[in-house]
Amino acid sequence: MAILYDAELSPTKPELLAAWLPKQSWVVEGDRTGEFEVLGAYRFDDPHGEVGLETHLVRGASGNIYQVPLSYRGAPLPDAASYLVTEMEHSQLGHRWVYDAAADPVYAPQLATAILTGGRQVEQFLAGESAPLAPTIEVRGSGEATRPPHVTLVDLDTEDTVTTIRTDALALQLRRVVGDLSDQHLRLDAVAGLDETPRTLATVLSV
Repeated sequence: MAILYDAELSPTKPELLAAWLPKQSWVVEGDRTGEFEVLGAYRFDDPHGEVGLETHLVRGASGNIYQVPLSYRGAPLPDAASYLVTEMEHSQLGHRWVYDAAADPVYAPQLATAILTGGRQVEQFLAGESAPLAPTIEVRGSGEATRPPHVTLVDLDTEDTVTTIRTDALALQLRRVVGDLSDQHLRLDAVAGLDETPRTLATVLSV
């Protein structure tokens, strides 16, 4: 589960998305104004409880829906300066470093686990509250494995609107622009929160 705080952020998440997204190669020209509608977000867990993993879904003026996975850290991620989205002040947690999670070694194992085991987003709780918050985006993996895979991030590259995340065990394809449902057997789908039709967010390229 993820614990959230009623905190002040500087910059706010909409502000950092508006500043970072227009600079990305996979954002179309008509969406480089920095005006985006935040549709919702979902989270995965870091088993060690150190890194926040939150994926935002936002719509540009073109109608494109962009998927933006972010990782939140309490210290810089070594050798990842080119993937730094921003630094943030969090009124409860202090100074935070925000990265494109596709390049974060904590993210790839959680994405692979969700896809291969039929996993879902984690429940989110406000600090001190016992009832979970209602999810804004619901996701589900298509796999049926009984145990999570052990994968280690090796490298990544982006071509057009797809980022391929390579690990020592498999490759994952992350859709930066969310389209229709894929016919790939192993995938992560948004099943609620975008529209009435499921949409594929990521697939396993190879096992």
